[in-house]
Amino acid sequence: MTSPVMDRGRFPPTLWRAVRSAGLEPPKILRAAGLPSTLHLDAAATLSTAQLFAIWRALETIADDPAVALRLLDGADRCGHQPAFISALYASDFRDAIQRIERFKRMGACEVFRTEEANGRWTIIKEWPFATEAEPAVSVDLSFMFLLELGRRGTGRRISPARIECQRDGPANRELEDYYGAPLVFAAPRNAMIFHAEDLAAPFPGHSPEFLDLVTPGLAAAFAEIHEGHTIADRVKSVLKRSLASGRPEVAHVARDLGMSERTLQRRITDEATTFRALLSDARRELSQQLLADPAIHIDEVTYLLGYQDTTSFYRAFKDWAGVSPGEWRSGLGTESQTSEVLH
Repeated sequence: MTSPVMDRGRFPPTLWRAVRSAGLEPPKILRAAGLPSTLHLDAAATLSTAQLFAIWRALETIADDPAVALRLLDGADRCGHQPAFISALYASDFRDAIQRIERFKRMGACEVFRTEEANGRWTIIKEWPFATEAEPAVSVDLSFMFLLELGRRGTGRRISPARIECQRDGPANRELEDYYGAPLVFAAPRNAMIFHAEDLAAPFPGHSPEFLDLVTPGLAAAFAEIHEGHTIADRVKSVLKRSLASGRPEVAHVARDLGMSERTLQRRITDEATTFRALLSDARRELSQQLLADPAIHIDEVTYLLGYQDTTSFYRAFKDWAGVSPGEWRSGLGTESQTSEVLH
């Protein structure tokens, strides 16, 4: 299995929605992880292995539930799965489905799946080439659960692994064991899920070569676009949205975060016919509307997260963008939502 060339991965929006659906607040988790509390609103954000692990550890602490991965799986069912998972449900069999997930992982993740087959058993092993510590338990569990769900839903039968090996120390959890239908072996040298080889050949009755031919190129292009980072304007705005609350929206800071010189960044911004000041304004406008769309976030907190010193400055800027005050914009959003519900 080829290792990723960069220590950059994603915590996708679908997963953040599952987190919220499970009753957990993304901003609270991000603050506990030492990351910007608005990071979950940036669909293009990439994170290092250490940052991803920090998010998972914070989630574990806040949830205080050894089976929290099951709540997240339920949340994903309610809020929607990632496109790669959905497309893999149309694979020819369980082995084909897992191989498709592996290929997409290689395109845009800093984790890898390594597989082994011997003596009638097929093993999938989770590895993080850039990790300096053990992967948090919830991350391991959720990855294995998604793969197992793929097999169960694709085949239409309750596939169960032979066993689950976990690097973490116990204790055993009956709810997790009941879900897997297999024993969990703790303090193992690796994180691995072992299947009976014949289960990998189990056909998917819903197999659709035509659907796969249609969606696979688009998925590959989307993963490549994420990995390449979109336009320089998109990348600059992503950095700005993460750093606004810290009060450091300078060109030099953004250039360092993007791994280039300030001169190079300025040239590339100019090549895209825009300016750093315009991108800063766009980032604040986009982030303000994302934050205001959540009624649980007070306008004073929005002001802070956008890096304004006082609410007067924020109100003035927002009125220039939207033509109305933040409160009026938020009220209008609520009215639109109610109208949409009536129409549907």
